[in-house]
This record gives sequence, structure tokens and C-alpha cells, in this order.
Amino acid sequence: MTGDDSPHHPHGTPPRRYLFALIDAGGTVPPELGVARRLVDRGHEVTVLADETLAEAVRRTGAAYLPRATAPSGTFRDWNLTPLALARTMADHMMVGPAPDQAADTLMAIDAVQPDLVVASSLAVGAMVAAEVRGVPFDLLIPNVYPFPAEGMPPFGAGLAPARGPFGPLRDRIFSTAGVRLFDRYALPGINTLRSEYSLAPIPTTWAQMRFARRHLILTSRSFDFPARMPENARYVGPILDDPAWAATQPWIPPAGDEPLVLVAMSSTFQNHVGCMQKIVDALSSLPVRAVVTTGPAVPTNAISAPAHVSVVSSAPHGEVLRQAALVVTHGGHGTVVKTLAAGVPLLVLPHGRDQSDNAVRVTTRGAGIALSRRAGAPRMARAATTILTRPIYREAAERLGKAIAHDAEHNGLIEELEQVQ
Repeated sequence: MTGDDSPHHPHGTPPRRYLFALIDAGGTVPPELGVARRLVDRGHEVTVLADETLAEAVRRTGAAYLPRATAPSGTFRDWNLTPLALARTMADHMMVGPAPDQAADTLMAIDAVQPDLVVASSLAVGAMVAAEVRGVPFDLLIPNVYPFPAEGMPPFGAGLAPARGPFGPLRDRIFSTAGVRLFDRYALPGINTLRSEYSLAPIPTTWAQMRFARRHLILTSRSFDFPARMPENARYVGPILDDPAWAATQPWIPPAGDEPLVLVAMSSTFQNHVGCMQKIVDALSSLPVRAVVTTGPAVPTNAISAPAHVSVVSSAPHGEVLRQAALVVTHGGHGTVVKTLAAGVPLLVLPHGRDQSDNAVRVTTRGAGIALSRRAGAPRMARAATTILTRPIYREAAERLGKAIAHDAEHNGLIEELEQVQ
């Protein structure tokens, strides 16, 4: 169905029908729903198939909400895992485990909505299979740096800078081959079993499933990611800088005083990070700064002990805080990192897992901050924060990179790419 029977559309493009099939992976949700909201604002018909945990956030976008028939299984415990254990956990919890139910749910949704395009989270394998079965094109939303194998791109999850010297390409080939084999070991059999159940041909590697997508829509700035030879269907379409639905919207009052303001913004999902947050607060307690710590929905505010010049709140409008901030201390989630840089603020990054080491190395190689282990002690964190606050080169580097990120957030081809569906 094309929706071409509508006589008028304010932007000159006929209204389309879009079905979003999303995974609740915490920090990926605000940018993905930001895409849905932008399509709604353009006059398109958008339905979002997602877990009950996202129901209210979906409705706030103006899109129609369609609940999954099955609930997600447990917490994704992805902190302090070896690469082997992380690959298996991701396969079991995010890719293969939910795929059969997700495929069945998406098939029913496709039949009900009759979309022109399915827009899926990047690991929503079941939704991809369902779209393929029904012959509906699908796009993947990638709200982070490019995660799939690409020539010249450091292997995803390794926290590596671009390879240099004569042995650089060999390093990337070794890591990339190992990564492909690792995911194929845990994910490929389950994916091919699902494909067989729907009479689809088997695929040779896990990542081949993603290659069936019409577009890989990379929701970051090309200037933030490392350069690489990208697949033909990959598009950098700029970051979505929307705050999450749970963030505070009331006016924000900064702590009193003239000292530099530090924002501490950690994961919105539980990553066993309470101890790390407490060490950050202990570090800031010894410095001449004002600080605001946003715990998010995963950590109660009373779990953190803080002195008078450190305010601990469940949430705050980060956009407003960043306009006054001199430093952000974070786990390194993509959303927090690009919002911080777009505001021209340097970072102290303490990666906990997922793509956070990859984001950290993109910050440090540009000189826009410092990265430490999450196991670092409070004195070391205090020294790093002091270095960033007292050396203007960090702020200057963040401002340079931030200008490009902010430009790409405002001037991008996201909606045009989504509207170019036949």
C-alpha cells in the first residue's frame, strides 16, 4: 500500500504508512522514537510495535501503539562480560531468543497495518524476517556508531582507534573475522532455523540478515564516527538529540554558586553502576565545583550519598543543564555523548559495556575528553576531571567536533530517506 490516494500532503510527499518494530534497549529508545515522531509531524501514519514498557513513550510521539504479544525476558546483564559471554548474551537476549515471537507479532502487525515500510531496531531479527516473508521493504535504525563489519572501521565493541601502519588492516581483519565467527556460533543457527520455518533460504553469516535491509539509517554524525568504506545501503542521517520521555520537563534551577558546573549522567538502564556513581560523587566532593547527578529510572536517588554542592536528582532537562555545564561525566552511551558534544562540552567517560568504549575512543582521539576504567578510584577520577576543567584544549576540541554534530542533527536526510520508499 502506498497511501497515494491522499489528495494533499503539506510537504509534497504522499502520506505513507510506517510500522516500527522496536526493542527496548534503554538508550536506543529516545532516538528511535524521535524518528517516529518526526514522521508523524510530517503527516505520515506511524504505528509502533513494542513492549509494554514503551507504551506511554510511544503515545507521546503521536504514533499508534501496538503491544507485543510476549513480554521481554529478564534483565540484559551485559556488564563485566568477556567478548565471548557478551556475544552469547546478545544473541540469546536481543537477537535469537526473542526472534520467533517477534516475527509472529510483526507478521500480524504487517497484515493489520499494511505498511509501505517496516522500520526496525538494528537487532530486531524477527521483525526483519517477517518483513522479508511479506515482501515489505525494511530499514534498520542504528542509534550509535556503525556496528556491522565495514572496511576500515575498527571492530565494534573493542574500543579501538582506526588501525595505522602496515599491520593495521591485518589487525582489523583478525578482529572482524573473530567477531563474525563469534556471533555466527551463537546467533546464526537460530536465525536460520527461524528462516527455515518461514521457507526462507539460509544465510551464510549473522550479518547477512542485516544486508537485506533497504537502508541502514545511522543515527549519528559522520564526523563523530570513524571513516570507513560503508555498504551501499548505509546512510549517516545525523543524531537525534531528543531527551527521553522520563526526563524532567519542569524548569531547572542550578546549584547555587559560581564554580564550574559538572553534570553526571550515567546509564538509563541498570548496568550495576551504583558503586561507580558513588565514586564519581566522592571525586567531585573534593573539587571546587557544583554538580548535578541524574540517576535516571534505574537507580533511586537515595542510593547515592552526596555533599551539599552535589545535587542528586532522578532527572533533569539535559539540554538546559548542558548550556551551563563545564564537564559531563558519563558511562559513554551514544545519546549522552553526542548531546554533550553538540553543546560543546568535554567529557570524562567511564565505559561500562555495549558500545561505550567505542564512543569513548571517538571522544579521546579527537581530544574532547578523557576515558578511564569504571574501576578507577575516586582520586584518579578527580585528577582527570581537574585536568579537563583546567585545560582549555578539551573544551576547544569538544566545540569543534560539536559544531559538526549539531549541524548534522539539524540538517540531515533522515526523513527524505524514509520517504523515498516505492
